[in-house]
Amino acid sequence: MTSETRIPATKITGVYGAIVKFAARKMMGHVPDSVGVLWHNQAVMKDAMGIGRKVEGWRELKPDLASYAAMASAATIGCSFCLDFNYFMAHNHGLDETKVREVPRWRESTVFTTLERQVMEYAEAASQTPPAVTDELSAVLLGELGPAALVELAARVSFMNMTARMNVTLGIHSEEFAAACGLPPLTVPSADSAAA
Repeated sequence: MTSETRIPATKITGVYGAIVKFAARKMMGHVPDSVGVLWHNQAVMKDAMGIGRKVEGWRELKPDLASYAAMASAATIGCSFCLDFNYFMAHNHGLDETKVREVPRWRESTVFTTLERQVMEYAEAASQTPPAVTDELSAVLLGELGPAALVELAARVSFMNMTARMNVTLGIHSEEFAAACGLPPLTVPSADSAAA
């Protein structure tokens, strides 16, 4: 981790702990320090991971759009763990790494289509407090994606908000997953796009 968490990690023990550590190593190459933080409340950790697995099973929204939406939401909230993890997962799923690494500065980047920009605008707006999604943007995306995919987009962004806000609140930061697999660093938004 790049800095200390607000709750110290505890030792991951028992049969369930062994399963969690095995799954983490298989997916990410190591057990993230954040698992030790969440291990203090195994019910919360188990349910959050369970919801995350279910979210990954949704298929109405194209995988690239789902990834961009999650990362735009994480960038809006400021969750470095979520950004890094989603970049790493996009790489593992074979998505366009050039586009994925540009998500934090999507407003000034030239690599995205109009629809991709609209999806990230929606994710960013839905991640504001209070949410700032407009009727106009919703109508455009309803026409482009259809109702099932728009419901999924809203739900994916909402789940990322829960995850990102929990991580930021607990002081969980990037664990350098992307760097460990040789990916170039994510781009950083300019001061102009950060103020948008």
